[in-house]
Amino acid sequence: MLQQPLTRSGTLLRNNVRAVGNPDGPPMMFAHGFGCDQNMWRYVTSAFEDEYQIVLFDHVGAGKSDLGAYDFEKYGALDGYATDILEICDELSLEDVIFVGHSVAAMMGVIAAHREPSRFSKLVLVGPSPRYIDDHDYRGGFSREEIDELLVSLESNFLGWSGQMAPLIMGNADRPELGEELTNSFCATDPEIAAHFATVTFTSDNRADLENLEVPTLVLQCSDDVIAPEEVGEYVAARIQDSTFVKLAAVGHCPNLSAPEETIEAIKHFL
Repeated sequence: MLQQPLTRSGTLLRNNVRAVGNPDGPPMMFAHGFGCDQNMWRYVTSAFEDEYQIVLFDHVGAGKSDLGAYDFEKYGALDGYATDILEICDELSLEDVIFVGHSVAAMMGVIAAHREPSRFSKLVLVGPSPRYIDDHDYRGGFSREEIDELLVSLESNFLGWSGQMAPLIMGNADRPELGEELTNSFCATDPEIAAHFATVTFTSDNRADLENLEVPTLVLQCSDDVIAPEEVGEYVAARIQDSTFVKLAAVGHCPNLSAPEETIEAIKHFL
């Protein structure tokens, strides 16, 4: 993977931004989900680096980002993360960006595309959920009580919560090494930041952000996803005017790790 030299500005240092692949190709930005970092895309990005400029980064509070830049007020809503995405694009002068967001990062990309639609050419939302909590006729997959219990458990025993939840989120019980990798990734996160990020993630409601989205969008839905059930993916696709819905055979919530070939194929077909 060809590393492109970057002038390490405050923005790029803050988010540990890396650019790899074809510097003259269209930009593809990959954004990771909760408890992860840019390394989670390593099986996917290699398939695109000959043709595309690949931009990788860590959300503040994750991976090798600047933990000192974590502002509990700024990151008290997903809008703060969307701001970071737009600042990275501005710093690198990226236009017509293909944004690939996993899990909660999918909604960050939707928010960013609402704010600057001309900045993005396409969105790829992997396992997206605009709201995790059930609400009247909307099924997010969790009751309010279940989310409250999840957050209390996370805050009281983060390592224990990680060891229990990560394998369930990953799925693929017959491949325990995948659950172990996600567990280790969770456990490497600062517990206070992780608890705050989890609260923001699981209590957000971004359903209104799906309306009037101007960017062509691919919704990738996994099978047997305990975090974002199929009804959620269908809801997202139905409310984005120019959307394509693809249900993957991959099980669990992290096809970028468990089924990279199928994920690559779906993205390439969309592009």
